[in-house]
Amino acid sequence: MDTNNGSSTTDFILLGFSDRPQLERIISGLVFIFYIVTLVGNTTIILVSYLDAQLHTPMYFFLSNLSFLDLCYATSIVPQMLVNLWGPTKSITYGGCGLQFFFALDLGATECLLLAVMAYDRYAAVCQPLHYTVIMHPQLCQKMVLTAWLGGLGSALILCSLTLKLPRCGHREVDNFFCEMPALIKMACVYSKVMEIIVFALGVVFLLVPLSLILISYGVITQAVVRIKSETRWRKVLNTCGSHLTVVTLFYGTLIYMYMKPQNSTSQDEGKFFTLFYTIITPTLNPLIYTLRNKDVKSAVKRTLCLEKWSAKS
Repeated sequence: MDTNNGSSTTDFILLGFSDRPQLERIISGLVFIFYIVTLVGNTTIILVSYLDAQLHTPMYFFLSNLSFLDLCYATSIVPQMLVNLWGPTKSITYGGCGLQFFFALDLGATECLLLAVMAYDRYAAVCQPLHYTVIMHPQLCQKMVLTAWLGGLGSALILCSLTLKLPRCGHREVDNFFCEMPALIKMACVYSKVMEIIVFALGVVFLLVPLSLILISYGVITQAVVRIKSETRWRKVLNTCGSHLTVVTLFYGTLIYMYMKPQNSTSQDEGKFFTLFYTIITPTLNPLIYTLRNKDVKSAVKRTLCLEKWSAKS
């Protein structure tokens, strides 16, 4: 069997739901709407967190980074997806596919670590309120975020290089909306046990370990919340922690289902719908969840808008 990859300049074909054109039209409209909401929502959180002095806290520093991640993550996937959904061709260049694959892995892995960092921040705020500003000092927050970014970068470099080296025997059709690892691995014409072990190991490091730390943090937080006698503070804790826990459940749940199962155990159509969820829907829901459940953000948005109106009048 010829296991040459062929020319690196060969375009790939992103199949998506090309066998269901009516469904593709519906999906393309929904994806466009969700993308606009993602851009507006996450940009709003970043701007408000920067402009409002009352939000210059570790929690909103991490939230701004999460919003920036979601903006980059969606932008690395959605524009090319819409071009393919709306246009007559479904192709993407080899270089474009590699870049899309790399950035999706990098940003996704970084978000996994960042959500764990945010859970630690909530633990420190609820369980160590008197020492919170000492524990979560700016230098530590910056180092934690930098570690998350570098961790995501390292995992993306490893997986991207290994996946793109797999022999494809001339196969060009990627059975998904974008160049994602499960679809690219299925294109290979040989089975790689080493690749499966590496994917599982990194899945444990970037999915199961952070999720375990998050659950432990919230177990301790729950015990602390039970002892809170002030109803106002109790509600505030539930709002901020509830928002984060909702995001965690949506993001980790779908990723673990996709990446921690054997690659041949998930039907391709099922995999595409899960891919749509954590690449399109989750980045859209994150700003909505944090703003709708968080009075601080809503108040900051109102203050910023009022300040802009006052500046315009004067």
